Amino acid sequence: MNEKFVINIGREFGSGGLKIAEKLSKKLGINFYDKRLIEIAAQKSGLCKEYFENPENKSQIGSLGDLLGGTSNVFVAGYCCESSILNESLFKIQSDIIRQLARKESCIFVGRCADYVLREHPRAINVFVCADAEFRIKKVAQEKQETDFEKIKKEIEKADKNRSKYYTLYTNKPWGAAQSYHLCINSAILGLDETASVIQFFTERKLKLG
Repeated sequence: MNEKFVINIGREFGSGGLKIAEKLSKKLGINFYDKRLIEIAAQKSGLCKEYFENPENKSQIGSLGDLLGGTSNVFVAGYCCESSILNESLFKIQSDIIRQLARKESCIFVGRCADYVLREHPRAINVFVCADAEFRIKKVAQEKQETDFEKIKKEIEKADKNRSKYYTLYTNKPWGAAQSYHLCINSAILGLDETASVIQFFTERKLKLG
C-alpha cells in the first residue's frame, strides 16, 4: 500500500453500508469517515455539527441567518455563508475536508457524494451497496426495536428518496446508477462481513495492493 487510495461507499438505507465500511476499515487497516467527518467539519468551520448531520434531509437544515441572529452574510473559517445558500456552503466545506483527507491518507468515505467529490482521484474505488427490501426492513426494525414493518418501510422509502435528491442535486447524476460505480453489491446475499470481504478483494485486485 505505497500509494494512497480511497473507497467511496454509497448505500441504500438499511443495507448495512455503514457497518460494511467499519468492517472494511478493520480489514484494510485504514480509517473510515462518517460521523467523524461531521466532527471535523464542525470543528474547522465553527458551525455546530447538527448542520452537517443528515444533509440529505433538507427539512432539518434551517436558516443560518436564524442561527446567527438574522445576519444574511457570515464568514466562517474563510467561507462566506449566506442564509440563501447555506446548503451549498456546507457542501463545499465537507467536500474540501474530504479532499484534504484523501490527500493525507488512504481511507473510506460513506455517502456525502464522495465519489463525485473525488472523481479525479487516480486511485478511488466507488462502491454502491444495495439490499433486498425484506432484508432492509428487518434490519432497520431490529436496530430500532420496532415491530411496525409498514412504518419502517415508509421510513426507508423516505430516506432513499432524500439521498437520491441530495446526490442528484450536487452531482447531476442519478443516485445508485451502476455506471457511476466500479462495484454494485447486494449485501443481503452474503451478509455484511462477507460483503466487506468482497469489496476488499475487489479493491486489492483493481489497485494491485500487496
